[in-house]
This record gives sequence, structure tokens and C-alpha cells, in this order.
Amino acid sequence: MSQQRRSVPADLYDEEYFLSACEGYEEFLRSDGGHLSRRLASAFALAELKPGMKVLDVGCGRGEILRHCLLKGTRAIGIDYARAAVRLSRATLDSLAEEGLQGDVAQADARHMPFADGVFDRVLMFDIVEHLYPWELDMALAEARRVLKPDGRLIIHTAPNRWYNQYAYPVVRLVRTLMGQGANYPRDPREFGVPINRHVHVNEQSLLSLYRVLRRAGFRPKVWLDSPPQDRDEGVIMAILRHVAFKWPPFRWFFEREVFAVAAKR
Repeated sequence: MSQQRRSVPADLYDEEYFLSACEGYEEFLRSDGGHLSRRLASAFALAELKPGMKVLDVGCGRGEILRHCLLKGTRAIGIDYARAAVRLSRATLDSLAEEGLQGDVAQADARHMPFADGVFDRVLMFDIVEHLYPWELDMALAEARRVLKPDGRLIIHTAPNRWYNQYAYPVVRLVRTLMGQGANYPRDPREFGVPINRHVHVNEQSLLSLYRVLRRAGFRPKVWLDSPPQDRDEGVIMAILRHVAFKWPPFRWFFEREVFAVAAKR
């Protein structure tokens, strides 16, 4: 298969992946999907959901985002091309059945969404962009635009910021090595903390690249960066360096790790 048409194999996304590696798994396990991780909660808040809205969660994973959509009074549908995700999402939604809240989950491909044109108020793509090769992302965004209502919104969260991996991480690794902590910082940043990301993160975005791909897909996007709170107590010098890296342009464009976007149809 040519580089242009490669895809991440669906079988890499098994139940172990969703329950031990995929963002938010710790909060999911502690609360049975009742609580969201900090960054998922931040992305979810951007959707500004209102009762009666129709919402599509692309790459629904364990189903906790769908659960929160239903609790907001929306009509929510989730799709994922991994069978394990479909099973987990359905199990998560089963817990709401006795409350009379029902959502739909289907095994489907983001590149070919099985929905009519212009039917959703919101399309959510949380932590899926980095898993789609460029050609797949173009198709998925075209489909998201197609199924959105004229005044609908696409909400994206993706991590890590590609410029962090390319430019900031080598600096971080060097500093940590000089501090005697180099063994905790592998050469490939994709292996830091979650080694499987080396195999499934194939298209990380920067602030600029995500803006460009959304514009090319026919959206009017607002794109920005954010990061987890940097509240480690490592002395005055490190606190100053961290403040500069995460608060001052242009350094923050490289050191902040998360990319958010809200996009309207052009």
C-alpha cells in the first residue's frame, strides 16, 4: 500500500488500548464515565450544547462524551471504526437507559459517514485527528462539513502539538538529561508515557497546520493552544523557565502541547 493510502489498523484499538492508554482512561475507570479528564472536559465545554441539539461524536471511544451529551438533553450519535470502542460505548450508554436517555452507537468510518447532509448541530472530533493520515483527515473533514447544518459547529481537540514534538521536546529532553532524568525521556517523544502512540499517532498538528487544513476543508476556524497546569515545584529557575515557555510568544507556540479548534462552515 502506498504511503498516501495507509491507515492505522483498527485492531490496534482494542479494549486494552481504550482502558490503559487512550486519553481520559483513568477518570473513566474511576467514575464509569461519569467524569471527564481535564482536557476532554475543556473540549466538551466548547460545544456549548443545548437541549434538542443533534450531536455526532466521531471516534466515540469509550462513550463518556456521548454520555455527557445525553445528560445535556441532546440527541447524540457516536461512530467509531474499532469494534472494541463500539462495545465499550454501548456499555457506557446502557447505564443511562433506566433514566430514559438513549443514544446510538455504530461502527462506521469517519471518511464515509452514514448520514444525510446537514443534519447535525455539532460534530465532535476529540483526539482523533492525530490518528488519521493526511488523506484520511481531508476526507473526514469533508464529511464533517457535509453532515453539519449551515449554522453547525465542528469542535476539535488534538494532541500533542506537532511543534512541541519537533522543536521543544528535544530541548526538554536535554534539560532533563542534564538534571539526571534522561532515562524517563525516550528519544522518540511519541513513546513518552504512552509507547503505543508511536504506532497510532500519524498526523499530529500545529496551530498553523490545523488552521490550514480546516480552511482547505471549507471551514472558518478559530484555533488555539493550551497545556496542562504547570504547577510542579522544582525551584525558582525552573519556574521562571516554565513561565517563559508556556506564557510568552513565540516560545508558547512550541511548548504548549494541546491544540483546540472551533470551526464554522464557510
